[in-house]
Order: sequence, then structure tokens, then C-alpha cells
Amino acid sequence: MSSFTEIYETRNIIENPSDFGRVAVMYGGSSSEREISLKSGKAVLKALLSRGVEAHSWDPYEKPMKDFKKVGFDRAWIALHGINGEDGVIQDNLQHLNTPYTGSGVKASATAMNKLLSKNIFRSANIPTPNFEVAKSYKDASIAIEKIGYPLIIKPLCQGSSVGMSKVLERADLKDAVEKALLYGEIFLIEECINGEEITISVLQGEALPSIRIITPRVFYDFHAKYESDRTEYVCKGTSNDAEEKLYADIAINAFQKLGCKGWGRVDFMIASNGQPQVLEVNTVPGMTSHSLVPMAAHHIGISFEELCWRILETSFENRIEVSSNDS
Repeated sequence: MSSFTEIYETRNIIENPSDFGRVAVMYGGSSSEREISLKSGKAVLKALLSRGVEAHSWDPYEKPMKDFKKVGFDRAWIALHGINGEDGVIQDNLQHLNTPYTGSGVKASATAMNKLLSKNIFRSANIPTPNFEVAKSYKDASIAIEKIGYPLIIKPLCQGSSVGMSKVLERADLKDAVEKALLYGEIFLIEECINGEEITISVLQGEALPSIRIITPRVFYDFHAKYESDRTEYVCKGTSNDAEEKLYADIAINAFQKLGCKGWGRVDFMIASNGQPQVLEVNTVPGMTSHSLVPMAAHHIGISFEELCWRILETSFENRIEVSSNDS
């Protein structure tokens, strides 16, 4: 079996660093994931510079976008995580500036960031995903629990890196979990808790990379387990055989495509007790730190971090500037 499963995109190969022109590596920002974005962006910047790309840092938190056009960038490598980074906002800003950028477009970014929109699309496409309800209060959550039962997961609608997320084992845990989620928005998701291991599939330029199985001693794969703990174990490939690997890759590709995502990203799964993959979410700007999963999967098939950053930058050529029907 090939290390990749083909999907609907093809790689636009760029061989000369000068063809990229002047590149803005956008990282930092003002979201709750700023610190992770800083780590991702600095690593990407270093990698691109090592390959001869004329790359420069740009932190929207420190430099207003009104100054972006004056600098004369030819394209942007987006390493912004969370709100205003992977929710379509910065993508929309760049489109208005006619600046190509890496990864998914405005609509797909916004859809993938919103867990409710994503899960509704998964359901309509018969993509397996844990049962869920939405709530605005402790009272709403109490009613939803009658449908879902314990244990369950409570998470904000539009956050990444497990920010604001809690595992609720019993009613005594509910109030704190609701209050935590409400710190990040007025609506939150209550999701069936799948007691199993997590598997993730990275997508790069139309292909699925090898799976990674995540084994953590913590209650779930939270922020600490993702970025700080050395006790989290990663197994690549994460599946038992070629048939299982293809199953996960095909579901990941389908989920990625149904949300309209492009270029690169990551699809996260939980393994249900019956062995069925359950899609949790699609990440359109995954982390690029020392603990990150996309570089890990790429490394497994011989793609260095520097080459990975180059190939993600190539997706800016595929990410045509979108024109709405009102503008045509």
C-alpha cells in the first residue's frame, strides 16, 4: 500500500525559492493560542530561510493589517492558530489585499473552526462523529445530558488546542466545565465521550499522510499533553494493518473535502469501543511545534520539516483569490 491516499488536489511543484517572492510568515496574533502560534511561526520562518526563501515575520497583534500592503508581500504562510487565525478572518483580510496564502479559503476555514457547523456537515454526509448537543447555560447542559449521558466532553464552539475543554464524569463536574467553556463564547458543545485512543490523519496537497495514534496518561489529549508533556506517546503508523489505515485515510479525506478544505490540515478521530472511527474535527492550521503531529507524520515518510514548510508554502499557488458572485 502507498504511504498516501490520493484525493482531489495535486501538488503544484515549485523548485526555485525566488518564485515565492517576498513571503510573510504570519504568527502570534491575539487568540488564546498565541504562545503556540509563536512557536509554530518561528519554526516555519527558520525553515523557510534555510531553504533560501525571502521570508519575514508578521505578527498581526503587533503590526496592523493596514500596514501589510505597504510592505509588499507576494504571499503569506499562515501560522496563526485559533480566533482570527484559522477561522477565515485573516484569510478574508488577505483576499481583500489580493495576497495568496497557504491552506484553506475563507469559507472552509470558518466552517472547520465552528464545531457545530462541522459536525452538522459530517452528519449530513454520513461521516461518523460523536453524538452532540449545543447549550448556552448550566440548565441547557443538564437537559442535554439526559440525551447523551456520562461521561461527556464540554468544549467551546470555536477554539482549538483543547482550550476551554473539559471531560465531565459526573454531575459534580458539570458546573465548572460549563463555566470554563463560557469563558470562550456564549454557546458551547456537549459531546459524547468516546473512551478510546485518539488517531489523527494529516493531509498535504491532496494526500493523506500516515496515521498517528496518541497515547496519553492524562484524562484526555489536552493542551498540556499536546504541547508540554514528554509522557504522551505517539505511534506512527497508528493503525493495525493496511486496510485499517486506508479506512482512516478515506474518512479523513472525505471529511476534509466535505468542509471544502484545501492545501493542508489535520483530521482528528477517536476510536469507539466497536472499533469504528469517529471524526472529532478538522484543523486547517495545525501546530508546527516540536510536539506537533503533521511534522511527525511527514517525517515518517522522509519529508523533513524544512521540506514540509516549503510544500505548505506551495499551497499558496493553489489558493486562488476567491471572488464572490457579488463581485463578478
